[in-house]
Formats: sequence, structure tokens, C-alpha cells
Amino acid sequence: MTRQPDVTLTQLRYFVEAATVLSMTKAADELRVAQSAVSAAVAQLERQVGTPLFIRRHARGLVLTAAGEEFLRDVRGLLAHLGEVLDAARGRGDDVRGHIRLACMVTLVPFVMPDLLAELSANRPGLEVEVLELEAAAVSAALRSGTVEVAVTYDLGLGPGVAREVIAEAPPYVILPPGHRLAELSRVRLRDLADESMVLLDLPHSREYFRELLAAAGAQPRVAYRSHSVEAVRGMVARGLGFSLLNQRPVLDGTYGGGRVESRPIADDVPSLSVVVAWMEAVRCTARARAVTDSARAVVERLGSATARPGGNARAPHS
Repeated sequence: MTRQPDVTLTQLRYFVEAATVLSMTKAADELRVAQSAVSAAVAQLERQVGTPLFIRRHARGLVLTAAGEEFLRDVRGLLAHLGEVLDAARGRGDDVRGHIRLACMVTLVPFVMPDLLAELSANRPGLEVEVLELEAAAVSAALRSGTVEVAVTYDLGLGPGVAREVIAEAPPYVILPPGHRLAELSRVRLRDLADESMVLLDLPHSREYFRELLAAAGAQPRVAYRSHSVEAVRGMVARGLGFSLLNQRPVLDGTYGGGRVESRPIADDVPSLSVVVAWMEAVRCTARARAVTDSARAVVERLGSATARPGGNARAPHS
């Protein structure tokens, strides 16, 4: 029988911290140990594994090798599972605790995160949640690298190998300046916007989604302004700089700058965006990830039309 490497939990913990911050010095600061202890543990781990896990760049930090990236993903899953095993052994199997890193699509953060974090704080007080606010492509990358266990996002750009549970459907709608000629209508046809100036929410995948909606209706408005910020888009529309399309609708039509927008449903048959909880199919879903999923589902259902309509065809994360 081939002798397995004598790897310690300390080596694995030090490796994960160094891989997270990409610096031995910063990892040592976070772990409150000497930098030499982290460097020695990681070097010994690399010898035992039999392959370099980092490329060391003098004065410029660390870069994970391909083997290191794969090893990091597996080790994070291993440590998460070990935490659950230890909790079960202590008789705390139903008491979800520990640290979980969660990604959230940046445009969903103000609508979902406050209530989700309040729900988890009240019902899972032993769970420490860290939220990364990311764009769609970065959400997928964070899941694939193991940087986060679970994500609350739109079903945009996630790619293969990512499991999801649909927790809501967010239909697109039009926002118009006050007094706009189309604001008299209860619903707006997209082709009636063909000659209008547009303020585009300019985020990867989102901008393509909005452009495809308009193109399918035979409308190609002139993009006069663009922004990564939903509130900046709303503010520009309120000042008469054009119309826009969005999915998440605030309860109030007022803007940060004191203006107001007119929100109208779209008369065309247009696809909604699914709001999902996502995780990697190949990674064991921890009790912490399941707790986040359950709470996200409950929060969105409770918020109802203030955020998005609850969706169907949901399936729970696998164990």
C-alpha cells in the first residue's frame, strides 16, 4: 500500500489562508503567528503533496499554480466537512455554526442582503456570514475557485457545473422620466422606445440581456449614458436623460437626488431573470450552505412583489 503524505490540519489551514490573501505575511497576520511558521508549513505541505502549490514572486506576493487552485477548492470543502463532523460529535449537529462566505450579485445586494442577514442573525446566531458583492462573471469565478460556498444571483453567466435553485422571477420593466409621453400608458411596448435615448445599466451579462430584449422587439435605442450603479441609472432617468430597463424595483419611485421615475410594466412577452441560489455541483453542500439557501428562499417569498415574484421548479441543494 502506498503511504499517504503525513499532512496536518495546521498545514492545510495555513495554506488556505495564504491562498486566500496571496501573501505569507498577510496570512501570518490573520492567523496571528510568525510569518516563518506559515512559510515552513506551506513548504512542508508542498513537499508532502509532491507538487508546487504557489508561484512565489519576490515582493509581489503569491500566485496559485493550477494544482494549487484545485487543491484549494478541495481543502476548503474538506475543512468545512470536518467542522460539521466535529459539531455532530459535540452534539451540535442541528446547530449550524461557523463561517461561510457568500457571493451576491451586486444589483441584488440592497434588495436581498439586509433581510437575509437579519434572518440568519435571528435564526442561526452561530453562523458568521461574509458577503462578497460581485458582478455576474465574478460570481461564477468565485464559486468555481471555492472562494465562496454559495451565491445569491441572477441566472446569468453561471456556466456548466453550477447547480441552482430558483427562488424568484424578476421581470424587466421600464423606467421613464416624469412627464414622459409614454408615462401616460399603463404598459409600455419596447418598440415605442426605438427612437428614445437610453441610460444603460452597464454590467457584464446584464447589458447583453437588456439589449437582446430591445432587439427582439425591433428597437435599437441610442445609448446616451451608462453606469454600473442602479441608483445612478435611476437618477439620470429622473433628470430626463433617457429611459432605462431594470429588473429589481424599489418600493419607492424616489431617487437619491430627490428626483422621481415612472415605472411601467412591459407590454411585450419578455423573459424574466431568475433569481437563484447557486453552488457547485461537484462540491458537497454543507449545512451552512443549506441554511443560507433556506433563509434566502424564505426572505424572497416574504418580500414578494417588493423585490420579485416567487419562482417555481425549485430543488434543494444536495447533501
